[in-house]
Amino acid sequence: MAADDRDGARDMVRHLLAQGRQRIGVVTGPLDTPGGVERLAGYREVLAEAGVNYDDRLVVSGDYSRASGEAGAELLLAQAPELDAVFVASDLMAQGVLTALRRAGRRVPQDVAVGGFDDSPAATAASPSLTTIRQPWDRISSEMVRVLLAQIGGEDPAAVILPTELVRREST
Repeated sequence: MAADDRDGARDMVRHLLAQGRQRIGVVTGPLDTPGGVERLAGYREVLAEAGVNYDDRLVVSGDYSRASGEAGAELLLAQAPELDAVFVASDLMAQGVLTALRRAGRRVPQDVAVGGFDDSPAATAASPSLTTIRQPWDRISSEMVRVLLAQIGGEDPAAVILPTELVRREST
């Protein structure tokens, strides 16, 4: 049971490109998790579709914590100070990115747009509020219960990938 991480990442990166952003960094989730891998893959696919060259300096890994988002943004700014957007693989990490950008004197969204992932309470608590990818938490929960009951009943469960949704707020 999972949200469509790859498609959600594609939606966010397309949104950032449509806003005129050209140097889009990414703070990934852990690359030993499906979410980390799939969100990075979606980012890369949209850049390729748009004819934007992939640049390793614009990619750093995080661990879904606020502190790793902050450290990731500091590294991105050091490696690619010309970046004008950051796609962050979780809203909590995006809060850390916002802190690092503010400390560096970068305004969001004027200088650097920031997009998160999850549509967690961290997205609306952030300043500015985060444009993010909403995961269908209620539906994920109900599908998990359905699959569990099916397994208890002796059925082989089918994998279910659920759609995500772009939620526009102040950070892009």
